[in-house]
Amino acid sequence: MTELGERLKQEREAKGLGLNELQDITKIQKRYLLGIEEGNYAMMPGKFYVRAFIKQYAEALGLDPDEIFEQYKEDIPTTYNDDLPEQLSRVQSRKSMSPSSSKVLDLLPKLLIGVFVIGAIVLVWYWMVQSAGDDTNDLESEGNNPVNIEEPKVEEGNTNDSAGDDEGENPDATIDETEDEVEEPVEEPEEPVQEIAVVENNGSSTVYDLKNAEAFELKVVSTGSTWVSVKNGAGKSFFEKTLQKEDSETVDLTNETEAVIRIGYVPATEIYINGEKLEYSFTESELKKPQNITIRYTKSE
Repeated sequence: MTELGERLKQEREAKGLGLNELQDITKIQKRYLLGIEEGNYAMMPGKFYVRAFIKQYAEALGLDPDEIFEQYKEDIPTTYNDDLPEQLSRVQSRKSMSPSSSKVLDLLPKLLIGVFVIGAIVLVWYWMVQSAGDDTNDLESEGNNPVNIEEPKVEEGNTNDSAGDDEGENPDATIDETEDEVEEPVEEPEEPVQEIAVVENNGSSTVYDLKNAEAFELKVVSTGSTWVSVKNGAGKSFFEKTLQKEDSETVDLTNETEAVIRIGYVPATEIYINGEKLEYSFTESELKKPQNITIRYTKSE
């Protein structure tokens, strides 16, 4: 055991650390830690690892690695001898090359560049010769081809007729045809008119269907004194009160599919749907009784 190994072992035991615990801290195998304490550096992978492992060992114990290396430098192998053979081999390989070989290597890039330049010049010259030859052949072939001139054929007996037709054409006829081709404006389809129709009447209740309407605005106007209530099909009340003369109430039922109207005195009550007055289908005797009016609304698409 070396003095360095004895020192590190004592520090480890003073801190109460076993080799297994130190292995977990340094991540160095236990056998290498034991080799450091015993001074058995031959079992290490290399001299470089010896210094590295000693440095980690010292840091794990809270020691200064530089102080350890300086104090026990005689016990720690140096890494200089490992690099020396490689440096010597490099010197020998450089000296083994003869001066003539180095000159050839220096000239080789220049020779390659020269060959490349000459090859490029030859390719350009060859391309220019070929292009010139193709142009000459095209000119010669154009000069040797005869030109055929075809005379227009004139059918006998049609010369005078065509001339007569040209002279007889009426320019006003073309103008008239152009005017006739002007497209007439397309008529837009008429919007459907809302429809209010009676579909059921049993004396005290009347059911109407409202169709072809984009909205459902209900207006109740009193011409005297009358009690009126307006609800939707689910029973939700919009208003329920007694209206005096010239009183009115307006309800937007566009989002509803059904309106149920209860009228206490029909002769003094007018109903308007989207501005159109609702025509009652009651008899004179029924007008004196309270009436229920249901309006089923189908929204126009």
